[in-house]
Amino acid sequence: MGYFKRVIAWLLFFAGLIALLYIASGIFMPKDNTAEAGMEYARVNGILGEPPDSIDILVMGDSESYNGYSPLLMWKETGYTSYTCGTDAQKLTYTKTLLERALEKQKPKVVILETLAIYRPIKLDNVVLEELSRALPVFRYHDRWKRLSLDDFTQPVTATQTHPYKGHAHITKVVPCDNKEYMHPTDKAASIALVNQYYVKAIKELCDRHGAQLLLVSTPSPVNWSYERHNGIQTFADELGCDYVDLNLESLGIDWTKDTFDKGDHLNHFGSVKVTSFLADYLRDRGGLTDHRSDPAYSGWDQALKDYEALIPKG
Repeated sequence: MGYFKRVIAWLLFFAGLIALLYIASGIFMPKDNTAEAGMEYARVNGILGEPPDSIDILVMGDSESYNGYSPLLMWKETGYTSYTCGTDAQKLTYTKTLLERALEKQKPKVVILETLAIYRPIKLDNVVLEELSRALPVFRYHDRWKRLSLDDFTQPVTATQTHPYKGHAHITKVVPCDNKEYMHPTDKAASIALVNQYYVKAIKELCDRHGAQLLLVSTPSPVNWSYERHNGIQTFADELGCDYVDLNLESLGIDWTKDTFDKGDHLNHFGSVKVTSFLADYLRDRGGLTDHRSDPAYSGWDQALKDYEALIPKG
């Protein structure tokens, strides 16, 4: 009988603890999706401020994704709406979180996953902390305790801002790359860790449930990519039953003396123009997406493009 009482006591203790963490999560959760309100990665979480069901394409991944792809240039060429939810060194655990958030308000037809994230190591503590933070946001926002105000106790969570370039980083700096020949054919394949495979499969299941097609894309990068990695992703894509486009093997006209800002690690604006143009043609040929350029409801995209193009060097 004493053992039974101790079990009940522990169960009640954990139930009370979870209840307190749930209440604390509601308080610590930022009440807006701005950096000032305490939102992490405000640029990326600007997706939450986009009008519901207005985004056709979501782009997920690490810094290769938000440097190498421009949603506003995609709009200019096709009239498709897109948003880049890429973050520095993004792990697939966080990719899944961001995708879940976006899918609460958006119904994209295509989700592009930049493949470098598939090779980024995921440790056990990454998994545990992300899963806890997803269920109980107090674990993600615990450091906000010094900035809590009365509004955090009384106001609902909302999203009032979005990013002017739809998550894209506009960088025109040029730092040339010397390693211009890096995709050397081989039959070898770089292995993908089982935990990474698990999360990609979970991401695909999310896409399937929400009616979106998962598209794997490798951005040109002499620093990060190889034929071994291409083979590894191609095999995995075949197993998943999803399409894969390796832009390192396509004729984009990338000039590594001009199209990178950090010696071939990432593309700059000039490289992103070529990547976005290729993907525009690719997605147009696939079909299934709507050109919104004649729709007054999307007129804000025209103004955003105008503001964006004002930053582009002339000549």
